[in-house]
Amino acid sequence: MAIDAAAQIPETFSYRLKNRLLGPPLVTEQLTTERLSRPLALGVLAPDCISSSAYGTEETLTQLVPAVGLAAFTLVVPIMLAILGVLFFVTLSYLEVIQRYTRAGGAYVVARDNFGPKIAQIAAVALLIDYTVTVAVQTAAGTDALTSAFPKLIPYSVPISVAVVLVLVYGNLRGIREAGKLFAFPTYFFVFSVSTVIVVGYVKAALGDIHAHPLPPTSLLVGGQLGHRGSGLLMGLAFITLLRAFANGGSSLTGLEAISNGVASFRKPEAFNARRTLVLMSSVLAFLLLGVTLLARWTHAVPYAAGSPTVLSQEVRYVLGSTWVGKALFYIVQAATLFVLYTGGNTSFNGFPYLASFVAGDQFLPRQLTRRGHRLAFSNGILVLAAVAVTLLLVTRSKVSALVALYAIGVFTGFAMAGAGMVKHHLTHREGHWRRSLAINGFAAFLSATVVLIFTLAKFTEGAWVVVVVGPLLFIGLIRLHRQYVAEDQLLEIGAVQVTEAPIRSRHAVIVLVDNLDLATARALQYARGLAPDSLRAVHFDIDSRRARQLERDWGRLGLSRLPLDIVECRDRRLTRATVELVAGVVADGETECTVLLPRRSFSSGWKRLLHDRTAERIAAGLSPVPHVSATIVPFNVGDIVSGRHQRLRSAARRVVGSGEPPVPETSGKTRTLSAPDAALARRAGGTVPIGAVQWRHRVRVAGRVHSVRVQPRGGTSNLECVLVDDTGAILLVFQGRPRIPGIETGARLVASGMAGSWDRRLAILNPDYELVAGAGAGDDDPDGD
Repeated sequence: MAIDAAAQIPETFSYRLKNRLLGPPLVTEQLTTERLSRPLALGVLAPDCISSSAYGTEETLTQLVPAVGLAAFTLVVPIMLAILGVLFFVTLSYLEVIQRYTRAGGAYVVARDNFGPKIAQIAAVALLIDYTVTVAVQTAAGTDALTSAFPKLIPYSVPISVAVVLVLVYGNLRGIREAGKLFAFPTYFFVFSVSTVIVVGYVKAALGDIHAHPLPPTSLLVGGQLGHRGSGLLMGLAFITLLRAFANGGSSLTGLEAISNGVASFRKPEAFNARRTLVLMSSVLAFLLLGVTLLARWTHAVPYAAGSPTVLSQEVRYVLGSTWVGKALFYIVQAATLFVLYTGGNTSFNGFPYLASFVAGDQFLPRQLTRRGHRLAFSNGILVLAAVAVTLLLVTRSKVSALVALYAIGVFTGFAMAGAGMVKHHLTHREGHWRRSLAINGFAAFLSATVVLIFTLAKFTEGAWVVVVVGPLLFIGLIRLHRQYVAEDQLLEIGAVQVTEAPIRSRHAVIVLVDNLDLATARALQYARGLAPDSLRAVHFDIDSRRARQLERDWGRLGLSRLPLDIVECRDRRLTRATVELVAGVVADGETECTVLLPRRSFSSGWKRLLHDRTAERIAAGLSPVPHVSATIVPFNVGDIVSGRHQRLRSAARRVVGSGEPPVPETSGKTRTLSAPDAALARRAGGTVPIGAVQWRHRVRVAGRVHSVRVQPRGGTSNLECVLVDDTGAILLVFQGRPRIPGIETGARLVASGMAGSWDRRLAILNPDYELVAGAGAGDDDPDGD
């Protein structure tokens, strides 16, 4: 009967702690994509874009009010209309993107497909910066909404913003998915609340019930000053200030690319539904931005230096009044604003890791960013994003106005790259109505690039210089990292061919380096004997004569004299060099392959590791250049001795070896929800027996999951061997003479029947009848997006 070996071996403390904090691990089959209807998609994909209406007008006023005072409320409307003009053309551009890229049409994908992967890194850098700053801006703006309702919290804005980021990190590490009504609700709640305020404001303005309110003391305003009306066409407003106001207001358009990134998540027909949703999202954004701007003009809501109360919160108070109903509605609108801003920050925790994993898959970022974590999230990308976002919040003291200076360059660079990529696409493919599409994308790209230039010049001294300096450095870093990966791959590929074609050496010598005679060394010697080498030596380098003599006495006293102990002098105490000289002599005959075993004590507690050096790792690294020499570190966990855990591990190992079967994945006693493949298997598993109850020489019918697959050449033919497992055990299925069977791969669900026999001393069914119930089902999301 099969033994569940995994249940016999306790998990490490760190893994148990991770399970407690993040929940049990998710299997790859649970990685599915939810298809969204248009209303649900708008709520799920739009919070980042629509929520920017909460601070877009305010950021424009932060540049105007200190320069021209009350004239700012006259100029803010035409500036916002210019921004809405940009929104119109960028929306038209992304409609063309969605029409051609029906799976994912982010700026990175469009640029890579049309300009190649290297040029696409410009878009990658811009979008990575954009995602990072988005987290900081959205959380800081959400905190401003909170402190506008509860002013006593203003001194704690930074801790609150950082705490929100940490909560988002925790939730995403647990596997929060950007889908479902939970994430759609804040968007609709905000749109309904603010739209109500705007409509009521329009009605009151038509009735003459809205008026300009007195301004607060100058010391409370942004910049600590209130400008005055001047003379000339711009009423004393310097041209550079006008550009700064336009650039700040341009931050309202962030998140506009979210629909094109998520085309694949729409219900069919994807492109049609995505284009409709994009038009609706842009229309809602335009309505909210224009409404908030007009209310600011009528009420003279001004930006405060503290960031709170926000312009939007002042408008809500002025429009809804100070009655108990108005106060209650005020808190409702602030709650809606807070929720949508924090939800908009969460979108980056989905977008940034996916983009980073995709860029890393193209070998422009470290490969660690491609790995999914405990709960199927790209954990490394989430942690990197959080670390940078928290740093930005701390440096800027959670001030939205300070963060916006880093914001729009990345946003509009992405827009420009998407438009330029589509221009190249139209010129190359010349599909139907390509000239019209060329004009739309070309003008949008030009407009976006112009905004980038304006922002760079106007905001350079206010923080944009950081992006101007860091962006090119990141681009150069990505290119150099890619060159390194390509060079390594080419080198390793050439080396692999040379190694496989080289003749195999006839002798195998094993050398065990001995420092002390202890359990770690004994385990390494035991492992060395199991290798059955032609020559086995134990070597101690003499760097301390008294220690060497003691080791010599202990070696004989403990009955180890049958295995020679070589004590080799090391006059300069350079252990790595002494080991290199030793093995170089061993393999010098041209017939010997040498393995060096390095016993290493390992410890479960971090502070205990500080008590010991990393000599084994240094020696292994020093041996790597020596041809035909392999270094193997043999770890021995000293903590297991203290806890008695090694006895349990050893007992479990004996049972595994005795059973001759692989360990079966651990299952908990809790009720678990069946995945779709498991549910299909359960429906087809009638008349089967548990694999653990299978007996030799009996005809059986079993059902389970393919745990492993091997193509084994045998006797001039190729056999497909796979291990089928269920919760009770494992059995080998052997398909003789069939090197590959479509659908039989790891994770597939099978029902197999046949005579239980033996194959290589393992319980097996040869050439079984089988039914493929479900494929592997690993619905891995394609991160083709930004």
